[in-house]
Amino acid sequence: MYKLIMKLKLFIFIILIFIFSKTQAYAFENSSKSSAFFASEVKKNEANDEKIRILKSFLEANNSPLSSSAKTFVDEAERYDIDWRMIAAISGVESSFGLAIPANSYNAWGWGVYGDNVIRFASWDDGIATISQGIRERYMNQRGARNTYEIGATYASSPTWAQRVEFYMEKIENYIALNPSDGLSISL
Repeated sequence: MYKLIMKLKLFIFIILIFIFSKTQAYAFENSSKSSAFFASEVKKNEANDEKIRILKSFLEANNSPLSSSAKTFVDEAERYDIDWRMIAAISGVESSFGLAIPANSYNAWGWGVYGDNVIRFASWDDGIATISQGIRERYMNQRGARNTYEIGATYASSPTWAQRVEFYMEKIENYIALNPSDGLSISL
């Protein structure tokens, strides 16, 4: 009986060692994945911080009331997987970056503006969120648009709309190049 109890204790001990080693291996494997995920999130956040800083500075240079919403532009672009410069560039074409809008509308994008019909937003951030979602869902997902020119084919009546949006997107790029202290870091 004593030998049987000793064998049982040894067996339990071996099982516990096996379980412990598997648990440690699993924890190590997942901590490595977590560390890699954390590192990539940090890099992404740093890149977004730089984009926000660049866009805010660019909009301020254009006397835009949208400059305080630079973070919203970047966050919504990431949320809807669109170029972070696009919605700001559309506001450049449609309203000189929010300087020429229908009264009390916060609508810098010409969204739903036809004659006296005006869609009004509660704030700049509300407008940015709505336009970002609309570009992604209505134009890209539903209509299959893959670039500014394909979006412009149904977004605007002007045949030069997409070219002008691209112009402002390039101006943002040029602003970055001409203001290296405000630029994105090379490590991105």
